[in-house]
Amino acid sequence: MCLAIPGKIVHLSRDQPHLGTVEVTGVRRRIDLRLLQDDMPVIGDWVLIHVGFAMTKISEKDALEQMQLLTMLGETEQAAEEVRGYGLEDTRAP
Repeated sequence: MCLAIPGKIVHLSRDQPHLGTVEVTGVRRRIDLRLLQDDMPVIGDWVLIHVGFAMTKISEKDALEQMQLLTMLGETEQAAEEVRGYGLEDTRAP
């Protein structure tokens, strides 16, 4: 089980500024950004995601290292499944 998964911000909602779309291993999902309201991410930023919430911003280097570790551990598909399971609608191409 993954506790936090790195995802790249690919879209920010204009209507609901607390929502954004991240991409994790090709899967795009909406996430809640309210926990980062003091330092809101922008498109291209990387965040650690847990149960549909962006917990913290991280560097691209750290995100790629974590994804490589997940791959080495055979947990990439589990990470994608976890992202799919957030229950927020899929936002393929904004």
